[in-house]
Amino acid sequence: MKASSSRRAVRMGDQIMREVGTLLVEEAQDPRLQLVTLSGVRMNANLRIAEIFYTVSGDEEHRKEVQTGLEKAAGFLRSRLSRNLKLQYAPELRFIFDDFLEDVVYGKPNSTD
Repeated sequence: MKASSSRRAVRMGDQIMREVGTLLVEEAQDPRLQLVTLSGVRMNANLRIAEIFYTVSGDEEHRKEVQTGLEKAAGFLRSRLSRNLKLQYAPELRFIFDDFLEDVVYGKPNSTD
């Protein structure tokens, strides 16, 4: 996906991150979605796709469960975004685990070793 750096895309990404974070805390019923931290949103050029980056503590199995829970909740979150932000078209939500912080803290393995 080619990301957009326009002011509108950045502003919409910020609104989506804030609203999805609120929805996860206040309205999501799935216990897998507890303690998920959103770290950023990247919008594509036509604002039809929002890639939402998240972090969560735990092992690989727990991350997969969280990913499954987020994908399952995507329709609910998208419909609430459309209603709460008064969007004519709510973007498709794609959830991506953000391993940047993990790489910084634990160090990314060097592939040249």
